[in-house]
Amino acid sequence: MSNQPALETPTVYVVDDDAGMLESTQWLLESVGLNVRAYSDGRKFLDALEDTKGGCVVLDVRMPGLGGLNVQEELQKRGIELPIIFVSGHADVPIVVRAFKSGAFDFIEKPFNEQLLLDSVQQALEAHQHSNNLQQGDVQTHALISTLTRRERDVFLPMAQGYISREIAEQLGVSVKTIDLYRARVMKRLGVERLPDVTGIAVTAGLIDPLNLRP
Repeated sequence: MSNQPALETPTVYVVDDDAGMLESTQWLLESVGLNVRAYSDGRKFLDALEDTKGGCVVLDVRMPGLGGLNVQEELQKRGIELPIIFVSGHADVPIVVRAFKSGAFDFIEKPFNEQLLLDSVQQALEAHQHSNNLQQGDVQTHALISTLTRRERDVFLPMAQGYISREIAEQLGVSVKTIDLYRARVMKRLGVERLPDVTGIAVTAGLIDPLNLRP
């Protein structure tokens, strides 16, 4: 029950060994209504991290023990794709390059402009939400397609590619009347009324190449 709010509300995880910086960053983010969890070192953050359906990480690069780049590496090993905004008072080029090559969302030098950080955090949250929506859409699309029977799927793919009933009937060795029946069943099962919607579902699921459709 206690984990539910974290699932619904994006969380900004702030990780910094400087107590003053940690507190001021937390206050800044909370002042604009963001849900914030603050940690004084990388290991504590990783140990406390549970479900991460929405959010981002404001992560100090240089910390005792587990540094920011090591935390980034550990998140990748776990398959956790939270956008990371690195902050550092010593942003030398090799560190910046390494961070971005490993997928950092942004890199901000301390002392940072408050609005710059707020803008970066908001952009990171929006990017992560967009990514989650796309993934959720993919899951729903595959769930829809999985409801098709084997014969309906045989009709669904060429139908989505733009083949007419006569051509599909020739491919499958059945009558045009049978194909028309299956076409109607496919559209009903997918919950669509137009042929372009059938094509869109197949493209979203990665089953057909949008560049290889019938003219």
